[in-house]
Amino acid sequence: MFKSRLHGFLLLIISLIIAAACAKVNAPTGGLRDKLPPVVVKSVPENGAKNFSGKSVVITFDEYVALDNINEKFMVSPPMKKKPRVFMKGKSVVVEFEDKLKDSTTYTFYFLDAIKDLNEGNILDGFQFVFSTGAVIDSLSVTGHVFNARTLEVPEKTQVLMYSSMADTSVIRQLPDYISRVDVNGYFRIDNIRSGKYRLFALKDDDNSKNYNRTEEEFAFLDSVILVSADKSYIPFVKDTTSKKPVVPVAKTAVPKAVPVPAAPVLKSEYQMSLFLAKKKDHYLSGSSRNTKYLLSYIFSLPPDSMKVEFSIPDIASDKYFIEESRKGDTLKVWLTDSTLYGQTLIPTILKYPFTDTLGVLDYKTDTIPMRFVTPRATRGTKSVSAALKVENNITGGTIKPGTQIVFKTESPFVKPDTSLIKLYEVADSSKQRITYKFIADSLNPGRLILSTKLIPKKKYLFIADSAAFGNILNERSDSIGIKFSVRDPESYSKMTLNIKNCRGSSIIQLLNNTEKLLSSVRIVKDGKIEFPLLETGFYRVRVIYDLNNDGEWTTGDFINGRQPEPVSYYPGEIEIKTGWDVVQDWDLKEKNLKDQKLREKPKTR
Repeated sequence: MFKSRLHGFLLLIISLIIAAACAKVNAPTGGLRDKLPPVVVKSVPENGAKNFSGKSVVITFDEYVALDNINEKFMVSPPMKKKPRVFMKGKSVVVEFEDKLKDSTTYTFYFLDAIKDLNEGNILDGFQFVFSTGAVIDSLSVTGHVFNARTLEVPEKTQVLMYSSMADTSVIRQLPDYISRVDVNGYFRIDNIRSGKYRLFALKDDDNSKNYNRTEEEFAFLDSVILVSADKSYIPFVKDTTSKKPVVPVAKTAVPKAVPVPAAPVLKSEYQMSLFLAKKKDHYLSGSSRNTKYLLSYIFSLPPDSMKVEFSIPDIASDKYFIEESRKGDTLKVWLTDSTLYGQTLIPTILKYPFTDTLGVLDYKTDTIPMRFVTPRATRGTKSVSAALKVENNITGGTIKPGTQIVFKTESPFVKPDTSLIKLYEVADSSKQRITYKFIADSLNPGRLILSTKLIPKKKYLFIADSAAFGNILNERSDSIGIKFSVRDPESYSKMTLNIKNCRGSSIIQLLNNTEKLLSSVRIVKDGKIEFPLLETGFYRVRVIYDLNNDGEWTTGDFINGRQPEPVSYYPGEIEIKTGWDVVQDWDLKEKNLKDQKLREKPKTR
């Protein structure tokens, strides 16, 4: 009996252990994450089909996919007047077109990176679909690069257009015969071209017209006609070999592409084009604004040059406002100095300015322009406090570079400062000695005052301005200002010397920092040495503008007159400067260099 009870007890213990183990639930493993793009398993018609006459194309994938920004990314070459409709239907991408297809024409659908799988977002990059309405698939190609003419950066969202018509007006009025898009490296490739002569263009198509019909669009053109012949790269097609049965892959081990695959190395960068923004030729009023109650702003498409701009306010004397013109004359600011005037919500203004009519005739135009400003309501419980005039200066970190002029600036025009409230001292140990100075008004910017005085390197200074020392035309006054600063030792800086060779005529050498900010510019006409002194530690870039028209500045292109933008070249790579260095660098201007890829990357903290 004892053995029987012991046996039962043991069975009970074992049962409890098994039950506890069974009660523990483990989460099922999901396996490896899918990192492969969608796979085409079927298409109607097949990719590379000939004699096609249907109304739509259906491309089926092995999984559900999503279309990312398809309206912007999807392109058809040659383009259709009505862009096809692209949408999802189950696991298929459907392309429906309303335009009648051209006879004996090879069509290419560019999807770029718009197709991705629904779950993981894996992108099917560079996918193309091709068919022909004739008995032949055109198989020739054209390649090249497009860069910004002035900065040599890669332009975003830029199309490349090909025309069989040789007329200049074709790119303005007609759809291109072929179209493609520049990639992130500036590279383009147009495939499935028939042999013949073509003209090549690039365009940032702001209005989606596929025409250069607005001078506000960036544009590039190739000077010469190109010949596309059989010695260009040939692109065979991979025939679809998918099963008629539904395919449900467990894991992807390969990514068959129903796209053209080069049989030989592709020709790289046959043609290079420089994208430019044409100089405006028409005069007109670009815009007007009243963002504050006392400032009216008017912007013109071009400086008025020898013509004048006239401004007035009906029944208001001209001493109730102050007119400021920009350096180039293309912006007019009107500062209202009378509180009764700027307290009005609506001010009718009259502007007489140069204007080019639809026939291209330049004359004066007079407009009545209402300028409105509504004062924001004050929050309940808050008191209105009159803000002091904000005055800024160019002294940073308590030091200035030898030879630097100290500049004070404000957003509104200065009145003459009260120098009885302003003192400048040279400080030595515990003593200080007052030194003389004077203020010089900037003739082109009434919101700038230049402090003119003699400052000695390695000396320390103290600038003191009491309250109300500075004022503006709105009767606003500054708070007190106190600035301690010193002039740095020239020996604490470095110098870069460029030994220029093969300078062929007027050239402009520009020194830039690693964020492309212009630091200094020197114009040269022959070989020699150029010095950039007083440089901080860091990385620098150097650019040359080949000043072909000898006007001392970079000149943009003009398609109508067949003029390309002036060439630009970069010194290859960055030049490192460290404290106390005197860097001497040879530079051969005969070699025209594109911008190194590293220079296009965002500068890192070094």
